[in-house]
Amino acid sequence: MSHTTPTATEYIQHHLKHLQVTIYGEPGTFFTINIDTIFFSVAMGLLFLIPFRYCAKRLSLNQPGRFQVALEMLAEFVDQQIKDTFSGRVTSVCALALTIFVWVFLMNFMDLVPVDLFPVIASYFGIAKLRAVPTADLNVPLAMALVVFFAIYYYAIAFNGFKNWLKEISTEPFGVYLMPVNILKHLIADIARPISLSLRLFGNLYAGEIIFILIALTPAYMQWLLAGAWLGFHLFVITIQAFIFMILTIVYIGLVQHTGDH
Repeated sequence: MSHTTPTATEYIQHHLKHLQVTIYGEPGTFFTINIDTIFFSVAMGLLFLIPFRYCAKRLSLNQPGRFQVALEMLAEFVDQQIKDTFSGRVTSVCALALTIFVWVFLMNFMDLVPVDLFPVIASYFGIAKLRAVPTADLNVPLAMALVVFFAIYYYAIAFNGFKNWLKEISTEPFGVYLMPVNILKHLIADIARPISLSLRLFGNLYAGEIIFILIALTPAYMQWLLAGAWLGFHLFVITIQAFIFMILTIVYIGLVQHTGDH
C-alpha cells in the first residue's frame, strides 16, 4: 500500500487480496496459489495437532491435567454425535469428525483477530498483501468438502462392500432398466452435499471478514463498541459453522451405512 491514506474502497480491496504466486500461465488462473491461505491453514493444523499429540503421549488416568480433561470432553462430545448417527462406533469417522471440527474452528477463529494486525506485520517483511482467514478463501472449504465427497464413497464401499454399493447406485430408486438415471441421480446428490458444505462455510466467514473490515473504517470511538458487539456474535457463528461442517459430514457418511443389502 502507498504511504498516503487509502480511500475506503482501496482499503477494502487491499484487505481482500491474497499473497499469491503463479507457477504457470497468467496470474489469477488455476495455477495461481494463495500462499497466505496455505500458510495459515497449515499453521492452524499444527496448532491443534502438536498439543493433541503431546497430550495423547502423556495421558494420565490418575491425575489428568486441565488440558487433557478439556480434550477428553471434546472427544466425548464428538463420539456421542457418532453414536447418535451410526449403529456402532467407527473410530476413523470419530477421528475425521474431530479433526474437521477443531481445524475449521481454528481457521474460523482467525476472523476474530484484528483485520490490520497480520497485514501490518507482513508489511515489515515487504509483503504488501495478506489475508489471514483460510475459510474465507473458497479454495479451503471446497477442498475440505471434496475430502468429504470422497470419504462418502470410501465408507459406502467399506460399510457395504463394493458389490452391494455398486448394486445400490445402479438400481435404486428406479430399477435396473434405468441404470444411467440412477447413477446420475446419486452423483448429483453426492456432489450437491459437499458443494453446500463449502458454500455455507465460505459465505459466513467471508461475510464476517467484510463486516470486520467495514468496522475498521468507522471512527475510532465507534470501533470498540461495534467490534465488541460483532465479536461476541461472530464467536457464536464460527463455532456453529465448525459444528455444522462436522455434523453434516457425520450425517452424510452415516447415510451410506445401511445401503444395499444392509
